[in-house]
Amino acid sequence: MSLDPRTPVLVGGGQLNEREGAREPAALIADAAARAAAEAGSTRLLELVDSVRIVGLLSWRYRDPGALVGAWIGATPRHTGYTGSGGSTPQVLVNQAAQDIAAGRCDVVLIGGAESWRTRTTLRAKGVRPHWTVQDESVPAAPMLVPEVPMRSETERRAGLDRPAYIYPLFEQALRLSAGRSMDKHREVIGELWSRFSQVAATNPYAWTQRAYTGSEIITPGERNRWVASPYTKLLNSNNMVEQGAAVLLCSVEVARRLGIPRENWVFPQAGTEAHDTYDIAERAALDRSPAIRHASARALELAGIGLDDIAHIDVYSCFPSAVQVAAHEIGLPTDDPDRPLTVTGGLTFAGGPWNNYSTHAIATLATRLRREPGSYGLLTANGGYLTKHAFGVYRTEPPRAGFRRVDVQDSVDREPTVRAHPDYEGAALSESWTVVYSRSGEPELGFLSARTPDGGRTLASTREPDTLARLTNTEPAEESVRVGAEGEFRFDN
Repeated sequence: MSLDPRTPVLVGGGQLNEREGAREPAALIADAAARAAAEAGSTRLLELVDSVRIVGLLSWRYRDPGALVGAWIGATPRHTGYTGSGGSTPQVLVNQAAQDIAAGRCDVVLIGGAESWRTRTTLRAKGVRPHWTVQDESVPAAPMLVPEVPMRSETERRAGLDRPAYIYPLFEQALRLSAGRSMDKHREVIGELWSRFSQVAATNPYAWTQRAYTGSEIITPGERNRWVASPYTKLLNSNNMVEQGAAVLLCSVEVARRLGIPRENWVFPQAGTEAHDTYDIAERAALDRSPAIRHASARALELAGIGLDDIAHIDVYSCFPSAVQVAAHEIGLPTDDPDRPLTVTGGLTFAGGPWNNYSTHAIATLATRLRREPGSYGLLTANGGYLTKHAFGVYRTEPPRAGFRRVDVQDSVDREPTVRAHPDYEGAALSESWTVVYSRSGEPELGFLSARTPDGGRTLASTREPDTLARLTNTEPAEESVRVGAEGEFRFDN
């Protein structure tokens, strides 16, 4: 078939673990870009980069990291951009870049991100600021390509639910109750799920932790695997204490041909979709569902002209087990198919969770996998916030039948039912889902509750009261009467 020279193609990906530490994020991105060019088979590709798009960084702040990376790789980009926080941003950047290449707005795009979080955290504890690059105000701030994920609703703020490690366990409890499992049985299920992810990481040369764990090891609390928030031990949480960088290079078919990039290195983005669930988790119809994942995944497959059975390789965003289970359910994937694991990297616990940039690693890994199995399809899911913003990408070594297509399916999601959030609720309610946060010494110190109000709405609450914590820890308080106070505290009625 005749191939449009403007067709976007992903030609290389680069990844690295900086185990010695101390290097700044921009340096890791530049290194990953060089590795991506090497995988593409053309070092000249870096000189031709005309757009550098950087995933939002947490371990260091630059005014325009893309300009710095561009200079370090020997490019003179006409365009740079940055993103807000959110794990969906790498796939969104690929979707945007593929559109821009197809439309002739750019020819070679570098997408990258990195975190030096372990070094930054260690130095901060000592009161030391690293001697990394500081761009003064003479450097214009990079334009924001993807906005921040809102993660501060009034309902969540009053309860003190201010981080993923507190909120995803609420989703997990809702999944358990929907499945009708006991606490012990459900922990076995998620332990085995995460064990399968660790087995993939053990074979991934770019995984931060290249070790296979048993399900029992993962769910059993201990000195090196403390409780964080029930039902999650540390090994059921994303691991952000890493030093990792990743980058991918996309260009037009015309550039790939001109540079002599081998055809076997080409991976074509087939389709991309995006959508978001309600920003306030209290407004969601159910804590164990995601209309945005359901609509966006189905539309991505439809745009690519394929069905789910055509997908050979999958990477489901895996910050916590609940994120994987919700996504698998909405997409229609079994979680225990030995012939089609739900990750190509090993996930954010084992491969590494460099904050917003995990999916850049997953895209690079998926592309390499597809090159090894020409003609097969790959599906990638990316998630930002509290299971909030979602992006999907379908990839293959053959060009898409109708060209790359990207769609935002938010209109379909917005037609789905929601419930009323009560950020100032005071009064009687019924317990819906809960979690207990533990101190580093293993003692329960804080409890969170999702509760349904008499009008069918939802409120969120918290407690530090010892007897209430003991009840959350040792009993099964589903659909029990609680009283929520004016400050967002709660207690059981009996």
